[in-house]
Amino acid sequence: MSGPQGGIRARDIGHRVVVRHRIPGGLTDVIGVLQAWTPDLVTVRHADSTVHEIPAADVTAAKTIPEMPLRPVDVDQLFLTTALGRPAVETAYVGHWLLRASSGWTGRGNSLLPVGDPGVPVADALDQAVTFYRERRLPPQALVRVGSPQDHEIRALGWVEARPEQSDVLVMHTTLDHVNGLPAYDVQLDEAPSDAWYAAAFDGPVPEVAPKVLEGAPKALFASVALDGAVVAVGRGSMTGHWLGVDAIRVSDSYRRRGLGTAIVQGLARWAGPHGGRRTYLEVLLENTAAMATYTRLGYQEAYRYRYLTSR
Repeated sequence: MSGPQGGIRARDIGHRVVVRHRIPGGLTDVIGVLQAWTPDLVTVRHADSTVHEIPAADVTAAKTIPEMPLRPVDVDQLFLTTALGRPAVETAYVGHWLLRASSGWTGRGNSLLPVGDPGVPVADALDQAVTFYRERRLPPQALVRVGSPQDHEIRALGWVEARPEQSDVLVMHTTLDHVNGLPAYDVQLDEAPSDAWYAAAFDGPVPEVAPKVLEGAPKALFASVALDGAVVAVGRGSMTGHWLGVDAIRVSDSYRRRGLGTAIVQGLARWAGPHGGRRTYLEVLLENTAAMATYTRLGYQEAYRYRYLTSR
């Protein structure tokens, strides 16, 4: 690093930097994303969302540094984390396999999650799943990671695609320092969703069971952006360990392509950092090209894909 503020300038906003500066009694380094730059002030955002405003006069050296590569993700752990971030209304277990039921609302809330050891032969575990769902007048479904051993085993026992017309669902992940930038809009964050939040999140009546699912996580937050006197974008965040799960993002049709979805993600990420968040995941249909482009620009990468299988 050389010279006051090194080589960083306004052009480097959004890039990772290291800034060495004077503090009482010595020097210290701050590593993070350059959020703002002026000749008088350097603003760096740490991965935990802490913002450091450093007077330029105190900077002894600074430079841009490479993006931190994503650490390999424990897919089995993330597979289960996604379920904990949006818990079903009713759950049961076959060994480690998780049975979920939520009165039929959403595939995630009404499907078997085969992760770990079922404790019995797979065929017997599936028979128990079929019984569980039929008792609740629900179609037996299993959410399987594409290409996983469970995917192959369950298909070999006669289960077939439940939604053959639908593309794969991608579970994508990244680190918070990629997505906790300053939103371009004011993002309202609430511990409980308002009627206006639900009105923006759904077309028509809200399914009766939806509030139980969306508000059922131990630590969840509801984000919204209001423009022209109405809530036009919403999203939900949930914390499971150091993971921030982002879901329920919806932008009103006439307000799309304005960066509102990005703002919702950023607002939730800035909340998660001080609460111990370090990584984030979300789910998106591969066919949703607009959302895929947004999330890729934010630094999200594919962790795995899943599909739903059902018994014949």
